[in-house]
Amino acid sequence: MATSQNEKVMEFLTCVICHELYTDPCTLRCDHTFCRKCVTGYIQTRPDAVQSKTIPCAFCRQDTKVPHPNRPVEEWAGQIKPSIIIQGPIDTLGTEGDVPETSSTCCRICQQLGETTPGALWCPECEVALCDRCVKTHRVSPMSQNHDLCDLSSRSKGRRRVKCTEHKSNNVEFHCKDCQKAACQTCCIIYHRACKTLVTIESMKPEMKTVLLEKRFVMGKRLKVRSKKVEMKNEKLQNSSRITELTVQNIKSICQTAINKIKEKETKLLDELNQITQTYAGQLRSVVKLEEIEIQMYRKRCAFIDQALVSDCEMDLYDAYQAWELGTVEMGDVRDTDTADTRRIDDIMFTPDTDNVQHILDDLQLGKIDVTYQDRGTCLPPPLLIDTIDGRMADDDKLEPDLQNITVLFVDGIQTVLVSDCRNMCMKSFYTRNSQSGHSRLPLDNSPHGVTQLKENQVMVAVPASRQIVTVEVTPDLVLLSTITTSKEYYSLAVLSPSSLAAGGLDYDGYGIVDILDMAGHLLRSVTEHNDETLFAYPSYMCVNNKGNILVSDWEAESVTCLTSDGDVLWRYAPTGDRTLCCSCGITTTRTGDILLVDRDKVIQLTESGEFVRDVLTSEYDDNDMEDIFCDKYGFFFLCTYTEVKVYMLV
Repeated sequence: MATSQNEKVMEFLTCVICHELYTDPCTLRCDHTFCRKCVTGYIQTRPDAVQSKTIPCAFCRQDTKVPHPNRPVEEWAGQIKPSIIIQGPIDTLGTEGDVPETSSTCCRICQQLGETTPGALWCPECEVALCDRCVKTHRVSPMSQNHDLCDLSSRSKGRRRVKCTEHKSNNVEFHCKDCQKAACQTCCIIYHRACKTLVTIESMKPEMKTVLLEKRFVMGKRLKVRSKKVEMKNEKLQNSSRITELTVQNIKSICQTAINKIKEKETKLLDELNQITQTYAGQLRSVVKLEEIEIQMYRKRCAFIDQALVSDCEMDLYDAYQAWELGTVEMGDVRDTDTADTRRIDDIMFTPDTDNVQHILDDLQLGKIDVTYQDRGTCLPPPLLIDTIDGRMADDDKLEPDLQNITVLFVDGIQTVLVSDCRNMCMKSFYTRNSQSGHSRLPLDNSPHGVTQLKENQVMVAVPASRQIVTVEVTPDLVLLSTITTSKEYYSLAVLSPSSLAAGGLDYDGYGIVDILDMAGHLLRSVTEHNDETLFAYPSYMCVNNKGNILVSDWEAESVTCLTSDGDVLWRYAPTGDRTLCCSCGITTTRTGDILLVDRDKVIQLTESGEFVRDVLTSEYDDNDMEDIFCDKYGFFFLCTYTEVKVYMLV
């Protein structure tokens, strides 16, 4: 028992984040304890915690307020008081050292007597190793004579006994399915006398193994999805700095382009100013030169007149008089000739358009940073492809498969994908058992189409060309159980109850019908019209939703019709315009009741009442023609194309 107690102590001293012995343990307000470094690492993965300035518990999500949130995030965990209660046992373990590994293989009774004797057998009931001498004593003791001993190498696989918490001497051996509680024999007598379903835990072993196998498979798938999501996020994180750098370069580039354009306008305006200034200066120099010439001429005339006036001779006066008259005319002619064809600049001014420039700069848009957010509304997030199953098999006679319908079962905890191969006239199953991929092939007389689950390990398959419905057992290999003959060609099937099923196909005249049949194939009622209008043309796919209503996908009528099990029409989806259905094929429902509909090159999401939500998957993701779709209870959907099955996760 000491070994079991040590294991429990080690479990108590192990951090649930790093799964190692606590290092510098600290306890949050919710009384959960973690390594201080693990708390720091966890905070940094939660932007909402940084924003709210709290430390979230990685176990129960309860928040602990940070005493000094203004300090760096890396110091928040350091503000939590250390857990002295946890640190004490850790220090004790450190001083005592590890228990020698060989002690668990030595005889426990001899150890208590101070001897070291190699163990020979293991008692799962007492959880002790026994030597040959003590084995004899153990087997004759009234308390242990019925204990099953096993080899030491298989002690970890031995049957473990759990004592009742109330009746300490009794083992827990029963399970009450009514109360969903474990019980010992005394508990059964006292507390569960009125319960109807009381079974031994040992009898539940096959059921538990099946459930655990299924859960383990699903968890493996979810682990694969999460790993892929983490891989994608890490890739985005790695590209983030590169994208930011490119964006910075683009912003700087467009800013530089705008600056260059402004510089270009500046240069043009300065060149224009320089040219006008030079012209103005030239004109002013010409005027000054003319004025200087006139001043010189005036001086000469003045001197000539002064000379004539001094001589006081009438002829000198006459010559001066005549020269004045002629000089005035000549000067006037010169000035008029010089200015006749020249437009002189009077002044130069620059009027800045400050308001307009400011307005232009204010309205200048260098670009826009767009941020897209994930839609957290009613729409499903984009699906994530996690697996692809090749529909080809060695026995296909070199014919490419033509997969038409799909359904998925869990048989003894093994996920089994079933598809009907129309071209190779067979049913196929694909599964993984003991980590090994497997498949099975069941040849039929004609091409199979619709597939629906009848029981946990049985399906019904429509074979329209033979007017048959066959029942197949899934082990997960395929075994033909029975065949019923019908009066019509049925292409789609959906089980309504243990005693009835819906079948869609063509009647004797080739018109589309949906029939309600009993399990022997006898007709109970038919649905063909609604309000004097024909409902169906080729109802090749159908399913039953969580309310027991029938969803019929008709590729020729380009519609989806929802019927009750009595054949009453609840609603009809037949859009027009851009949303007109191209080729309505496979149909299924999700865990939330939403509808996924295949429209040849895309998957459409509808609400439970038949209203369009969005295109979940388009040819952008998948170039193959899509045929059928199946959504399981765990959120995976299986998309069947002509040659393969693609598995997506609705994350």
